[in-house]
Amino acid sequence: MYNADVKSILVLLAVALCAPAADLRVGVIGTDTSHVPAFAKLLNGDPNAAEHVAGARVVAAYKGGSPDIADSIGRVDKFAEEIKTQYGVEIVPDLPTLLSKVDVVLLSSLDGRVHLEQARPVIAAHKPLFIDKPLAATLDDAREIARLAKAAGVPWFSSSSLRFGAIGAAMKLPGLTGATTWGPGPFEAHHPLELAWYAIHPVELLYTIMGTGCESVTRTAGKEADVIVGRWKDGRIGTVNAVRPYSDYGAVAFRGRESVESHPKAAAATDYRPLVVEIVKFFQTGKPPVANEDTLEIFAFMDAAQRSKEEGGRPVGLR
Repeated sequence: MYNADVKSILVLLAVALCAPAADLRVGVIGTDTSHVPAFAKLLNGDPNAAEHVAGARVVAAYKGGSPDIADSIGRVDKFAEEIKTQYGVEIVPDLPTLLSKVDVVLLSSLDGRVHLEQARPVIAAHKPLFIDKPLAATLDDAREIARLAKAAGVPWFSSSSLRFGAIGAAMKLPGLTGATTWGPGPFEAHHPLELAWYAIHPVELLYTIMGTGCESVTRTAGKEADVIVGRWKDGRIGTVNAVRPYSDYGAVAFRGRESVESHPKAAAATDYRPLVVEIVKFFQTGKPPVANEDTLEIFAFMDAAQRSKEEGGRPVGLR
């Protein structure tokens, strides 16, 4: 009898060890961006589809929304209804309810101003956290999110999808001496850090190519575009062209006499799947694919660019 019981236990243990792990339960904060239904489709859609990303599933969402931003309040209910009806996501009334139902969190609110306050309860609940662009509306808020998470031992990361997309992948080359990126750069009146609203994409792309180590930034502001030039500590120069109202995305990297250009069609440039794959890996391992310090330097770069503009376009050091 004893041997039979032991054998049964060993069989059950072997089955448990071989069984696939349950999907992580993902909660969404903020349904006012098109990223939410796009991510839900990748995670909750047809598991046999080539684009499907396994390992996590969106189970609950808190709508949020900012009344003073038309793109937010005008879409928050639409996207909430879409993920509810098409992907079975429960819409909950508040953050405590959301946090009681999930393992990990996608903070997707369109408005960077609310990210710090929305991140606080997530960090207090010790839920791993991905923060969609922009990480915050100011450098100080970005640093406070990082401080709180570090103190609580909560893993987090934030990134533009372009870091992992076709352009970023094409530019992972050794020995680069400089780079130029371009992309949309519209402003949002309520966001004091202007480039964080949308130009975060070409800025992050520049950092994907150049890495960290920028020491000063010069910004020339024009009617239809801003040109932001960063000088790295090793003498390399990186340039961002933030075009208004919108443009496609692209990059040119330099290596001695050689230049390499990546300028794919818009659909390829903004494919969300590579980012979602990295998000799920992060949720499973707790290891961010982008160092928090790198993300904070990107915000310091944009903060210096803002101060450069306010000071007439002179070079400004990162703080």
